[in-house]
Amino acid sequence: MSTCCNREYNVDIMNVREEVKFMLLRRCVTITELAKKMSEETGKNYTQSLISHKLANESLKYSEMKLICKILNCKLILEVDDMTFAH
Repeated sequence: MSTCCNREYNVDIMNVREEVKFMLLRRCVTITELAKKMSEETGKNYTQSLISHKLANESLKYSEMKLICKILNCKLILEVDDMTFAH
């Protein structure tokens, strides 16, 4: 559990939208500011509306999530559970 601005977040069960909003809140960055930084970094036209739409529809690309983490100085960590594959 993490507390930010008097709200608690269970970061283990958040979806992408909630994770990005949590990171923005922690860094005091708006979606508009994020869009501007993403546009500057990539040369593509990111807007507040586009990012909000991608978050709402869970259509954010992995490369975009990596960029967001880079801009917000956050780490993106993927864990793979050990699996046994049947042959």
